[in-house]
Amino acid sequence: MVFNVRETNRTIRTKFPKETKELSNVMIPLSDGTQLAAHIWLPIDAETTPVPAVLEYLPYRKNEFTALRDSLRHPYFAGHGYASIRVDIRGTGDSDGILYDEYLKQEQDDALEVLDWISKQPWSTGSVGMIGKSWGGFNGLQIAARQHPSLKAIITLCSTDDRYADDVHYKGGAMLASDMLWWASTMFAYNARPQYPEVRGDSWRENWLERMELTPPYAEEWVRHQRYDSYWKHGSVIENYEDVTIPVFAVGGWADGYTNAIPRLLTGLKGPRKGLIGPWAHEYPEMAVPGPQIGFLQEAVRWWDEWLKEEKTGIMDEPMLRVYMQDSVPPQTDYSYRPGHWVAEQQWPPANVLEKQLFLNGKNLSGTAEGKEVIVSSVQQHGLYAGVFCPFGQPGDLPADQRIENGMAVVFDAAPVEEDQAILGEPEFRCKIKSDKKAAHLVVRLNDVAPDGSSTRVTWGVLNLTHRDSDEHPSYLEPGKPYDITVKMNVIGHTLQKGHHWQLAVSPNYWPHIWPFPEAVTFTLGTGEETSLVLPLRNPKDLDSTLKPFAQAETAPVLEKDIMREAGRTREVKQDAATGVWTLDDFSDEGKRKLHCNGLEYGSTNRNVYTIRENDPLSARVECDWTLSVGKDEWQTYLETKSTITADETHYYLMNELKAWENDKEVFHKKWEEKIERDFT
Repeated sequence: MVFNVRETNRTIRTKFPKETKELSNVMIPLSDGTQLAAHIWLPIDAETTPVPAVLEYLPYRKNEFTALRDSLRHPYFAGHGYASIRVDIRGTGDSDGILYDEYLKQEQDDALEVLDWISKQPWSTGSVGMIGKSWGGFNGLQIAARQHPSLKAIITLCSTDDRYADDVHYKGGAMLASDMLWWASTMFAYNARPQYPEVRGDSWRENWLERMELTPPYAEEWVRHQRYDSYWKHGSVIENYEDVTIPVFAVGGWADGYTNAIPRLLTGLKGPRKGLIGPWAHEYPEMAVPGPQIGFLQEAVRWWDEWLKEEKTGIMDEPMLRVYMQDSVPPQTDYSYRPGHWVAEQQWPPANVLEKQLFLNGKNLSGTAEGKEVIVSSVQQHGLYAGVFCPFGQPGDLPADQRIENGMAVVFDAAPVEEDQAILGEPEFRCKIKSDKKAAHLVVRLNDVAPDGSSTRVTWGVLNLTHRDSDEHPSYLEPGKPYDITVKMNVIGHTLQKGHHWQLAVSPNYWPHIWPFPEAVTFTLGTGEETSLVLPLRNPKDLDSTLKPFAQAETAPVLEKDIMREAGRTREVKQDAATGVWTLDDFSDEGKRKLHCNGLEYGSTNRNVYTIRENDPLSARVECDWTLSVGKDEWQTYLETKSTITADETHYYLMNELKAWENDKEVFHKKWEEKIERDFT
């Protein structure tokens, strides 16, 4: 989790329609005696001229870890006539309590009380919107489904409507080895940070020790639920879109891990809704890379003015969905900018998108269905150059040249296109397939190959074949029996440049994204009309030429800070030729900073190590280590965590360890160990 403010092409705005003030460390009382800590930015005349409110509700600590990013947006909204409110949810930051898991009903219940409190304040008109990225985007949707009368509209960024099929835990019924544990280890470390003594007084130490003792490692619960059950249905608004009746603005990027939810929301929701998809990673569009960045805060103000102030801004007269069609680019693990152009759609699925089928023909893709059956076998180390599952915009996040990976998969190439060819939607791989084992994954990659042979991954998808009929009720394969299977790839907007060609790569493995089954697998792919790559072709539309350019990206000034340690990142793949062990060592030093506004110092490092041995799926191992420091002057705290997961034929083995120091004295040390039975994963 990276909360650095990366320098991008934006304007720093210092003058606004409204003069503002800040209220720090406001405590919001709940009915059970719990207090939630908030930071509020207000127009100075809000007590005499009440304003609508914008709420961001997060577990990431407003006083340091998100203070820099909060300073870019909340003063901006306040300067445009809103009370902008940043709340630490129960069990985090300076709020009371324990955070036992993500997206619990308690989190939603507390939010409803926060909305009650906001609506009763003298500076509030009673109309509230919610905005959030990732966790805050998730709970915005979930709280909207609770239908509080004061919540009038939301903006949800980089989020999902489906907590099982489209989050960092499982994908296509496959367990995500990389991000399942990485994200759990992140929250394991984050939850162990103390309250701030200057805010909470002498009780901070007792609360700190209690949090470390009682807050569980979330990975244990996530691994216990390996299929779509009531645990995942809770908080997944896909279960009943009709619960969300207020206007929804859904925003994301092609480089993010959550973009699939935006088309689903536009299709499933029945109320006012808009979608926006740029080239961005997991970040706000005025700051995100790859660029171009846009004036997203101006768009947000238009949205709030429309639905919270009931002013006609014209935003709802514009197309329902605006997307950035990316052009062909050389493969790189980091882009500051992606060339392309904006297009628009009035609906989803888009009108007049045509399916183009390319059939397997030997090792080629063509318009005719012929050729012999194709054998595809496991290569356990396939996937080490895939980049991270959910990029945040750090160097090294994106997939490398796919030629490195293609030697560990079976690859099919189409002919070069004679003119630019655009796709918008979810490419599919439809196949007749036989497996020699009862359980297997089918992983597909779609690549853009340039005339020089370089191969850029465009999108990918996976299906746990035991989940071919249901994520809720999986069933084993019958070895040797042919099955008709469809793998949907992540939604994408991409223009294949003239002279380039499409490339399809097929494999049973994608380590470390996907945790491997206990046995290596060999597939037999059928040929003929039942096996093809299906591309959603999009032709230019008149509507595209009517789009007005976005305004220049702008933010409020970022807080002043001192850099105590510079940030940096390394991501290395190593092969031991003697043992056949492959290692991906991903280390991020997120730096250390001191904020001028409150004197708080904070920093962190994160190392994630993924190892696997050739031809041995049971050798898979993930280790995620964190260090975090929070302090001020003579008060300093320091944490170290270690989280690991391994597996045998029947069980997963999880270990989490936490150590904590106050100044130079160790004050806490605990280890959690859990054995969990494998359930079709």
